[in-house]
Amino acid sequence: MTISKEEIMHIANLADLNLTDKEIEGYAKDMNEILEFANTINSVDTTEAKETIGTNSKYNVFRKDEVKNFENREKLLQNAPSSEDGMFHIPKVIN
Repeated sequence: MTISKEEIMHIANLADLNLTDKEIEGYAKDMNEILEFANTINSVDTTEAKETIGTNSKYNVFRKDEVKNFENREKLLQNAPSSEDGMFHIPKVIN
C-alpha cells in the first residue's frame, strides 16, 4: 500500500493545513516509509515469542511519599506568581 499525493492533500485539508508541493511530496515519502516499516514488523513471525507486559519485573518503582518541611517558606513563595496564607495561589481549574 502506498500513500498518494491526493491522500496527503486530503489529510492536510482535514487538519486545515496549507502545504506546499514540496511538503506534500516529503510527507508522502515519509508516510510510505512508515507503512513499509509497519509491513516489515507485521511480517515478523511471533508464534514462538513469549508474551511480555514490560521490560523488567519491577512493578511499583515509585518512592514512598514523605512529608518534608521547607525551612524558608517566604523564599519558596517568592517564586510564585501569587500566594495566599503562606501557600501558592492558583486559578480555579475545575468548575
